[in-house]
Amino acid sequence: MRFFADLHIHSRFSRATSRDMTPETLWEWAQIKGISLIGTGDITHPGWIKELHEKLHPEGNGLFTLSKEFQHKEIPESCKADVFFMLTAEICCIYRKRDRARKIHLLLLVPDFNDASRINASLWKIGRLDTDGRPVLGVDAKKLLEMILNEAPESMVIPAHLWTPHFSLLGANSGFDSIKECFEELTPHIHAVETGLSSDPPMNHRLSALDNLALISNSDAHSPSKIGREANLFNCPISYTDIIQALRGKGGPKATIEFFPQEGKYYYDGHRQCSVSWSPQETLQNNYLCPSCGNKVTVGVMHRINKLADREEGFKSKHTQSCYWTIPLQDIISEALRTGINSKSAQREYSRLLGALGSELRILIETPLEDINRQGTALLGEAISRVRSGDVKITPGYDGEYGTIKILD
Repeated sequence: MRFFADLHIHSRFSRATSRDMTPETLWEWAQIKGISLIGTGDITHPGWIKELHEKLHPEGNGLFTLSKEFQHKEIPESCKADVFFMLTAEICCIYRKRDRARKIHLLLLVPDFNDASRINASLWKIGRLDTDGRPVLGVDAKKLLEMILNEAPESMVIPAHLWTPHFSLLGANSGFDSIKECFEELTPHIHAVETGLSSDPPMNHRLSALDNLALISNSDAHSPSKIGREANLFNCPISYTDIIQALRGKGGPKATIEFFPQEGKYYYDGHRQCSVSWSPQETLQNNYLCPSCGNKVTVGVMHRINKLADREEGFKSKHTQSCYWTIPLQDIISEALRTGINSKSAQREYSRLLGALGSELRILIETPLEDINRQGTALLGEAISRVRSGDVKITPGYDGEYGTIKILD
């Protein structure tokens, strides 16, 4: 079965997250976006997992569906589809190792509520789980992996947004120079890594050390409209076991949906406070120091990959996987109409296109351009054509500032 999966999102119990991130809204927006499998996020939080218990129904395949009595939302007929949930969470580990502070986020995939309960009971011994949907725990990432494998052997731990300067395994500020340096003898239990918004699979293929790992992409959504901005295309039975087997080396995702990495918040180096945005070469020329304030600039993803890579840019091998680089449909409509994303005209056009052509991912990557032109406008069709071909102009993001994309002249 061919389906899209977004395995990393957050509930309303996480900080800086929309109150609309509920099971009902996730079910609704997954259909609008074209996502067949969505992570629940935040299963470590007692309030959220209680709500999931009440509203999700086990399907016997390690996945869950929203119980019928909670399916109140009106979905465009062209977008209606089955939506499955997988129990997931993100955990922040902050600790010291080899005389350096480490701050690493890990994505957790879990097959059932019993496993989640045992994991949470162990985590409560380390720190509080009720203050944030993404708990901050003072535990070594290796030790956390060991605990999870002991409590729930069928669970999977995946380093999240691998290259982000802050809070990632290979990040410049508080990470390591290799996965083995972090997990040591437990490294064989790491089967996949999440590339994050500021990198894509081709950038990661420059490291031969990642060749045997599945590269996955997820939205890390904090609000409903961000679901599916990055996602994974699987071609396997839709069950927990089959997905885990795919990630453990039997194919992985067949393709990923990608941000243009330059649009990510940490692609370039820089210092946002002083509006300094640099390529890696400019950073080296300036000895990593901001010319305005003299402080060190934040080293971005492109620079960090350049430093650790053992292959040239553009390297391709048998491990190179397919990617679809795209821009959210609402952003494309906004530019085509020359109006704000949240304007009534843009929202009307978005709803109309969904009703006429189907889910957002279908429109962005599959729908023939002639069908889009018939239902939309020639300008919208031209914009989507340019996005598909990568014919866009991007000002790179840096130091927490998203990049900006211009599609149309």
